[in-house]
Parts: sequence; C-alpha cells; structure tokens
Amino acid sequence: MTAPSSPTPDSASDRRDLVILGGGLVGMTLALAAARAGITSHVVERADPADLTAEGVDGRASAISTASWNLFSNIGLGEALAPLGCPIDAIAVTDGMKPGRIDFRPTLEEGSLGRMFANRDIRLALFAAARDEPAIAWHTGVEPVRRDRHAHGVTVTLDNGRVLDGSLLVGAEGRRSPTRDEEGITQVAWDYHHRAIVAGLSHELPHGNTAWEIFYPEGPFALLPLIDDDQGRHRSALVWTVSERDAKGVLALSDATFLAEVARHMAGLFGAIELSAPRMSFPLSYQNATRLTGPRLALVGDAAHGMHPIAGQGLNLGLRDVGALVEVLGDGMRLGLEPGDAQLLARYERWRSLDIFTVMSVMDGIVRLFGVPGKLPSAARRLGMGAVQRMPTLKRFFMNEARGMSGKLPALLQV
Repeated sequence: MTAPSSPTPDSASDRRDLVILGGGLVGMTLALAAARAGITSHVVERADPADLTAEGVDGRASAISTASWNLFSNIGLGEALAPLGCPIDAIAVTDGMKPGRIDFRPTLEEGSLGRMFANRDIRLALFAAARDEPAIAWHTGVEPVRRDRHAHGVTVTLDNGRVLDGSLLVGAEGRRSPTRDEEGITQVAWDYHHRAIVAGLSHELPHGNTAWEIFYPEGPFALLPLIDDDQGRHRSALVWTVSERDAKGVLALSDATFLAEVARHMAGLFGAIELSAPRMSFPLSYQNATRLTGPRLALVGDAAHGMHPIAGQGLNLGLRDVGALVEVLGDGMRLGLEPGDAQLLARYERWRSLDIFTVMSVMDGIVRLFGVPGKLPSAARRLGMGAVQRMPTLKRFFMNEARGMSGKLPALLQV
C-alpha cells in the first residue's frame, strides 16, 4: 500500500454529526465505522498522513483480538488487511522460561486468538478507506486552537482559521488529550516507572504463530508473531519492559550488544536473531478517566484509558469504545435524537465504564503479581500457572477475554 493523500475538506459551512479530534488508529476507525452507519464526521489530525505511514516512523505492532477483527471486517477493511496479519494460534505464558507455563490454544471451531498487524499497515488501510468516504471530511496538518460546546452543537476553530461545526465532539487524541483536560475530567493514574522497548526481530526458526509472554522480575518480555517478510525471513515484534532507571542504558547499547541481551532473555527460543526494525521506547503508566463524557463530549481510546501493554489489550479496548459509541449514536439517531443528546452519552458512559474498569484492573493486577521478585513468589506463580494449565474451563475463560468475546459486545464487534 502507498500512503494516501489527504482528502480535500468540504465547504466551510459543512456541519457534520461528529467532530473527531485525533486521527490515529482509534479516531480513524471511529470515523469509518460511523460513516458505514450513516454518521458524518470531521476528523482533525495534526500530523500529515504521509509522515504517519512512512517506513520506519512507527515500528510498533498491535494484537487485534477476534472481536476487533470482526469490527475491521464489518467496516470493510477485512480484504485489505487479511493478507498482512499473522494469526495468533497460541499464547505461551511463562515465568522466566522456567517449568510450569500456561499454553492457551483455542479449538478449530473457536479460531485464532487474534491477529498481529504492523501499526503502519492498519493506518494505511484506514487512510485509504477514509480518502474515498464522502461521510468523512479529513483535516490534516492542523491543530484545534479553540473548542466550543453549546446547547445547539459544537464548534472547533483550527489554527488555519477554519471553523468546524458538529453535534458531538469526540476526544481521540491519546493519553495527553487536551480535550479531556479542558473539560476538567480527572484521571485515576500512576506511573509504573517502567519503559517499553519496542523493536522488530527476524529470526532463524519459525514462531509457529505463537505469542510468548515471558515474565521476568524487571518486567514482561513479549514476543509477538508477524508474517514472514518478502524475503521469507521469520519475524516477531519485541515488547521488552525494563525499569525506567535501566532504560537509558538499554537504549544506548550497540545493536550487537542489545541483540545479545534479547537472545539471553529468549533462551534460544527462535535461534539466531537480527533487528528488522529500529528500537523505540515508551513510558508506561496507568490512566483511567473518571468519566467518559461531558456536555456534547465523548472520549474514546487512550484519551479515556491507558494501560500497560502486558496483554496487548489497549487498542482493543479503544475499538470496543468505537463499536459501543457508533451503536449508541445510530440507535438514537434512528429515533430522531441528535448525536450530542445527553441520553445517548449517558448510555455510552454506562456501557463502557464497567468494561474498562474491569479489564484495566485485571491487567494492572497481573503486572503487579508477576513483578514481585524472589524465588518463593516465582514458585507460587508457577504453581498457579500449572493449576490453570490443568483446568480447561478456566483456560477457556482467559482465552475468551484475550479474544475480546466476553461481556456485552457491540454489534460491530460480532460476526
């Protein structure tokens, strides 16, 4: 795929149902999902699409759960994305590569546990679809300088002087959402004092479509399967969590020394390894907004919640926000309500709040459980994992959570 050019925004008087601030993975998915439901939007993104999709800009990959894949398929991205994703046929969880691991492997009827995609490939597919969608007015390379919400709608003034009109403002700018902060929405938040080091690896042995979550006292070490490159080399995405005090030193290592450290943590799992994408790093924290809505305002994705990447659920949680918001708005508009109606926003808040709190609490608990150092805690964890390995019902519960198929799912996330 090649990076699409920006669509030409419609006339200055064009009023749309939504004004979405943030055109990242969640924001653009929302715009496209809304368009498929007949809901129009303005999307504002400060970056240029060509910069976001350039080779090497973002080497991250995302685990797309079964439910999230249903969403992509239902909004018309399945054909473009299917050849680019690697199925996750199994997940192996281990405490420092010691005996007593858990293997999650669904039945043939259940299908895979999800698919791994390079973030760049998802962006390219989203941008290409949005470019040809008349229900989306795309404004790139600009920033909001003023947000106004009033009884009859919302207006957003851009730094190029343009004023956008809509019924509902959606904050999708990520963890540092100025829209959330301007509304005065506080967060329950803490710093893990860890940093995720992300890199692409090519390796000698095939990964067998298995994702590995290896827990070390200093933090989780994840190997996520990617499709082979065009030269047939086996590839995986690495997400290595290290303490903040050690991160600078790890990032300063030469490529050869860095690979030697990675190989030591992998214990020969995939044979010889090489770097296939440059190293990047991100600070890790827990952030959960105390509310998701305000007058004519809804938050989605990382603007509403940010979690540890331990199980790759952050993007999937944001895509559940998308599915729920589109369903709530669509139902209300069929009854003659406008998207900014307070009743609809209250329903969205109720629907999403419990799911977000539950998922984030579980992920935070796992981070803390596996972060306790010492031989005795390690032995206790391995004993517990061994028990889970022998309990099919409990394993199926965890697999359903990983696949995103638990709880009340929006229609877009169902088959």
